[in-house]
Amino acid sequence: MFRYFFLALCLFVPLQAFAQLPDFTELVERQGPAVVNISTTQTATRNPLARQLPQLDENDPFYEFFRRFMPNNPNQNPGQGPREFQAQSLGSGFIISAEGYILTNAHVVEGADEVNVKLTDKREFKAKVIGTDRRTDVALIKIDAGGLPTVRFGDPNRLKVGEWVVAIGSPFGFENTVTAGIVSAKGRSLPQENFVPFIQTDVAVNPGNSGGPLFNLRGEVVGVNSQIYSRTGGFMGLSFAIPIDVANDIAQQLRTTGKVTRGRIGVVIQPVTRELADGFGLPKPQGALVNSVEKGGPADKAGVEAGDVILRFDGKPVNSSEDLPRVVGGTKPGSRVAIQIWRNKTARDLQVTVAELSDERVRQARGGKPQPQVGSRFGMGLSELTEAQRKELKVEGGILLDSAQGAAAQAGLRRGDVILAVNNQDVKSVEQFLQLMGGFEKGRIVALLVRRGGNSLYIPFRIDGNG
Repeated sequence: MFRYFFLALCLFVPLQAFAQLPDFTELVERQGPAVVNISTTQTATRNPLARQLPQLDENDPFYEFFRRFMPNNPNQNPGQGPREFQAQSLGSGFIISAEGYILTNAHVVEGADEVNVKLTDKREFKAKVIGTDRRTDVALIKIDAGGLPTVRFGDPNRLKVGEWVVAIGSPFGFENTVTAGIVSAKGRSLPQENFVPFIQTDVAVNPGNSGGPLFNLRGEVVGVNSQIYSRTGGFMGLSFAIPIDVANDIAQQLRTTGKVTRGRIGVVIQPVTRELADGFGLPKPQGALVNSVEKGGPADKAGVEAGDVILRFDGKPVNSSEDLPRVVGGTKPGSRVAIQIWRNKTARDLQVTVAELSDERVRQARGGKPQPQVGSRFGMGLSELTEAQRKELKVEGGILLDSAQGAAAQAGLRRGDVILAVNNQDVKSVEQFLQLMGGFEKGRIVALLVRRGGNSLYIPFRIDGNG
């Protein structure tokens, strides 16, 4: 009798678990018609003298690139010059207004000579690119049509890790493909992507899904599928979507002005580690540590100094250094906002007028030949800077690190670093630096302000008593 009861229980549990799985059919039926297939054509140039297609495995991420842009054509005449050809690519998008405005990725339509949109009812339209924004990878395009089905926006801030989400798009050109998964993480920062707190999912997203919508179970768009992490060019369980509030803000700016404006305050920042938090007297690692301030910039005029930790900006908490570029970038240039900083173990309030972010690049300084080494303690080989080096680096003081061993190397110091300050006290010479360091008790963590290349950063250094 017990055996039959146990067998019935084993059958019952899987059925119950199966019954709790989500059903996406209604979501797809209602929202699917608002998802479109995007194909682009671009005139490119090919050199007939280019070598034939390398012998690459089909799973190699460069195989598709060489196959498309360096086809093996033995009939080409080597004496001919570069030839033009039509390169085509595929992507996805979704309709955000009945008048034909469509949201997609910037990399889907950027540089295209022709953009074509295909709806689920098989109608096809040529689209006009209203505007693109590389920094967030968002683009707004429009087709000449009316009465179109549209998506509903959700609140990505309400998303929870582990929540079910659905993607609809055209992976590898297969139109209206539906895949599902869960939210793996929120607020992800990717290299060179400071303005987007990406939603990470394990939804199967592949080339061609780019620009397509990410839905929650309520049928609301919460993100725009943008990037994948892959070693093969295909799905590997790491997909990243732009939160829809970020994407929609960009789309509205593109629609009204044709461009996107962002705020800036003129600071270079770094994360606050546990060691640095202890050194600055912060109760916990939080905020964005300012390691340099642009002279004459908004932050400088507001009274922000190197060594300050920005805790709040315009009433919004800055929990980590990754938060600051997003909140500042999202602030309208010209706005005067409150900023809270941590200085000398005390919170202070300042007012800063936000400027507009441009695409100017900071020129990186180059170091000259080092002077003969005049000091060696704490695992550091130290020498004075020449006048030429100080002029090149635009610094008044500082000393050069000729070598880093032991505790110095473990702390992350490198040969060629220029030490500018210790706990925000300027370093004028090697002798003065050694005196400063010698005044701290063993085990004390100090914050060294270091210039490395064209950037400055704080490095926590523990006094080991072997100075």
